[in-house]
Amino acid sequence: MQTTFQISTSGPGLCDVTQEVAAWVQGTGLLTLFIQHTSASLLIQENADPEVQTDLAEFFHRLVPPTTDPAMSYLTHTYEGPDDMPAHIKAAMLPVTLSIPVSDGRMALGTWQGIYVFEHRSAPHTRRVVAHLG
Repeated sequence: MQTTFQISTSGPGLCDVTQEVAAWVQGTGLLTLFIQHTSASLLIQENADPEVQTDLAEFFHRLVPPTTDPAMSYLTHTYEGPDDMPAHIKAAMLPVTLSIPVSDGRMALGTWQGIYVFEHRSAPHTRRVVAHLG
């Protein structure tokens, strides 16, 4: 069983997609999620306190700032703006696939876990996440 989710992000940060994915899963098997982009990532992260998502986004922004930061002046891939190459670096550091066991139509996520698309670009985007349940 396979589908593709179209996820609209609102710019940099984490976008919770847990409910959308949960509504699709059924049966028992292994769910694989794959994001079809090189400037966004997938994460399983805490879903109870929104400060966790804010802090993660801020940490990665500080770790890999835009090319307008003098520390990043060595980067040359800036065709789509100062967030272009930094977004690719963040996506190279974080997962683009997730595997989640599914039992009796429910994902085996922990109590405080959610599934997130981590948008690394400054502008909103529509991201495609392929889901396969086997």
